[in-house]
Amino acid sequence: MTITAYEGLYEGEAAVWLKAGRYEAAILPGIGGNLICFRDNENGYRFLHEPGADEMEAFKANPGIHGIPVLFPPNRYEDGEFPWNGQTYHLPVNEATTHNHLHGFLHTAAWQVEEFGSGVNESFVTVFIKVDENHPSYQYLPFKYTVKLRYSLGEAGLSQQLLVHNDGEELMPCLLAFHTAINAPFAPGSTPHDYRVKLTIGNRWELSNRMLPTGSFQELTSDEIALRDEGLYPFYAPMDNHYTAAAQNGRNRMELTDSKAGVTLVYDVGTSYKQWMIWNNGATEGFFCPEPQINLVNAPKVDLPADDIGLFGLEPGEYWEETSRIYVK
Repeated sequence: MTITAYEGLYEGEAAVWLKAGRYEAAILPGIGGNLICFRDNENGYRFLHEPGADEMEAFKANPGIHGIPVLFPPNRYEDGEFPWNGQTYHLPVNEATTHNHLHGFLHTAAWQVEEFGSGVNESFVTVFIKVDENHPSYQYLPFKYTVKLRYSLGEAGLSQQLLVHNDGEELMPCLLAFHTAINAPFAPGSTPHDYRVKLTIGNRWELSNRMLPTGSFQELTSDEIALRDEGLYPFYAPMDNHYTAAAQNGRNRMELTDSKAGVTLVYDVGTSYKQWMIWNNGATEGFFCPEPQINLVNAPKVDLPADDIGLFGLEPGEYWEETSRIYVK
């Protein structure tokens, strides 16, 4: 099995490529540390929604629906307000239709490569971003921290290791998600209707017309029960839905089954992700986003127990770490 890691290009952008047997992946450090592709070249599978050459400028302007973007802090914050530890910080309102802040700062920022290489069983790359008073986002959230992402590729698929460290001297919020964009279909010769998605959801959060949680739950529909239990067509209806995560068999994951190819793509995320978003671009066939999320949308302004809504912080010098894996069974 050929195992290698090297610097190259992805549609003209600087990338680090990983190869391990039939698998390959590429990360774009300069565009949000985005793991932009994960492929099985032996079977022709392309698991992630990749931007083509004619989409690169749009992708760079809004790198949220391709690959695995890092959202920190994730999703929406009412009027851009972010109350934390006795202070209220003000994030830019960048979603005019809801007058909210959306998706934070790291998915558009430049990350740096720490190392890449290969061993006997895997190829790997580690990228990081260090935020301090010199970083543009510090004016909005004045905390010092480092986020590291390590991806490795081997026979067991794609592994992701995430590490957040508080470099500063005060309690910092640790709110994060991945806007992971999964192709359906991912196999050549299959159609979207060959696919069923299953997700470890618990309760559905009620959202206001500004897409903010009211603090109440809504009863799951029969389709959502199928989403939880046996799976359903990913584009059955427009989805921009927010759920609690409820592990099944000890795991928090999305499973996407291609009945024609007879394979299931598993996105196994850590149980520290207490919430899921699922978005399918208005039920437009092609790709959808199962988004593992630490915190409830707008969590700093929701009057519910912090542990229930994933609202937590890191003390000075503390780390937070979680791992995920994408593989085929």
